[in-house]
Amino acid sequence: MSTPALRHSSLDFFLARAAQARAEAEAATLDHVRERCQRSEAAWQALADRAERSEQMKAAEALRKAAVTTA
Repeated sequence: MSTPALRHSSLDFFLARAAQARAEAEAATLDHVRERCQRSEAAWQALADRAERSEQMKAAEALRKAAVTTA
């Protein structure tokens, strides 16, 4: 099982890549380059969203297991 810090660093990585793609899209002068960067940003953001949901689900499951163990 990975540590919370490792999971969080994955989320940070995905968010950083999305921000980088957004900046590249804003700086692009060619339409096709801007569109490619926007698609990249959307993909990285989707990965970040999925990682965040996964972290939340794992935290909720850990709380549920802790409640069952103490009951």
